[in-house]
Amino acid sequence: MIDAAQPATASTAADKIVARDVDVFYGSFQAIKNASLSMKAEHVTALIGPSGCGKSTFLRALDRMHDLTPGARVEGTILLDGEDIYSPEADPVVIRHRIGMVFQRANPFPKTIYENVIYGPRIHGERNRAKLDEIAERALRQAALWDEVKDRLHRSALDLSGGQQQRMCIARAVALSPEVILMDEPASALDPIATSKIEDLIGQLTEHFTVVIVTHSMQQAARISDFTAFFHLGEIVEVGPTNQIFTHPREKRTEDYITGRFG
Repeated sequence: MIDAAQPATASTAADKIVARDVDVFYGSFQAIKNASLSMKAEHVTALIGPSGCGKSTFLRALDRMHDLTPGARVEGTILLDGEDIYSPEADPVVIRHRIGMVFQRANPFPKTIYENVIYGPRIHGERNRAKLDEIAERALRQAALWDEVKDRLHRSALDLSGGQQQRMCIARAVALSPEVILMDEPASALDPIATSKIEDLIGQLTEHFTVVIVTHSMQQAARISDFTAFFHLGEIVEVGPTNQIFTHPREKRTEDYITGRFG
């Protein structure tokens, strides 16, 4: 089994997001079945499992991205600090402000690095240039990119390397000061050096944010997460502290996946 370091977790850590009995449908197809999972504040929760098992579908339910998909619907309850994000009173725009998303492939806008990073604050009404400059520097520092780009902020973001573009997209997400950052395989398209930088960055982000990450790499989950949930065929089979999941899984399906018998 994969060697997972003892996570620096506290059993008393508050639950930031709680999903209860969540079902996700695409038309008549049920992609997620009765999924329940608590995600601790300022910790990393990894979602693992074979391709097509529902990891990304579940992740996108956490910030109401399925609202944008024709024919998709989410049932059950998802609480953010105890408030139901799918209640009629909940504003999806506010939810997506509080919960940021980083996608599998870097998606920089065809703008300067600076304009990419301040895009969110600007469309939310911030016009003060000094404040925007402050936000850009803070976000780029939090994304461990400031020292590499501080002298070329007004050059095209498309000139950055793939790893730098992904960190810039993380900076763009944190510029709005979200409480949670969702990451959908953020390093899968990167080389090992860039992947290592992203993994180091994720550890730093938990000083300020709650992180939920989908990863196809069990080794990556073992390295960076505090808690791990194993998905299979749209169900959460097992969830627990990462070291437990990788060294002493309770469910045979989990053990079979971890040891490479399938997936």
